[in-house]
Amino acid sequence: MSTAPTGAPAVRLHRAAFGYQGRPVLSGVDLTVHPGEVVALLGPNGSGKTTLVKGLLGLSEHLSGEVEVLGTPLARLRDRTRTGYVPQRHTLTGGVGATVTEVVATGLLASRPWWRPARRADREAVHEALEQVGLADRARFDVETLSGGQQRRVLIARALVHAPDVLVMDEPTAGVDHASQHVLAEVLRRLGTSGTTMLVVTHELAALRGVVDRIVEIDTGHLTFDGTPQGYADHLGEHALSAGREAP
Repeated sequence: MSTAPTGAPAVRLHRAAFGYQGRPVLSGVDLTVHPGEVVALLGPNGSGKTTLVKGLLGLSEHLSGEVEVLGTPLARLRDRTRTGYVPQRHTLTGGVGATVTEVVATGLLASRPWWRPARRADREAVHEALEQVGLADRARFDVETLSGGQQRRVLIARALVHAPDVLVMDEPTAGVDHASQHVLAEVLRRLGTSGTTMLVVTHELAALRGVVDRIVEIDTGHLTFDGTPQGYADHLGEHALSAGREAP
């Protein structure tokens, strides 16, 4: 259960800038994500999408402006387990054998010492996370034997295992076939229905149709659209119409 102040947004940015080594990648960002919303972040490569979400996680530099996560200024947010992160990775194979359970359990290391044996509550948390992504029957499988889509669901389970208040995902449906995209979309739909707040970076909006509540578009380091999926379709139509009028 969230411990954010009553009525506090899950994420609030006001004229925020993020970047690396003191150089901004995006700036002047105003964005509010309310608890329970599922927001898709769209934009071309290099537009600043990943830099923004990494900024919320403390993985890129917050250079200026106001940033609050769960009602707390980013600089004062001590409990990073309240934000779950699914990185942009196509596979979990790395030459070291590990079961699905072992990979998901690594998500608990941020909240307990690595040397402390897993307790019953830890095992139950891992099982519940695997249930949420539909992989409880694969708990003892070596992760390298899973398909790409299943491995992506393992990463989602790892992010869910400590019950975060906000789940941030970077291209969760990229690099898998259409059938796996459909399964992943169903997992995200269930999470959204249960009230999980999600911020999803994606190039594949069609795969998440019916899952996202809002679309935020970023281009050249600035927000260029913030609205409903239908509003975004209208926005694209207007741009296409304008481009047609300007064509020789």
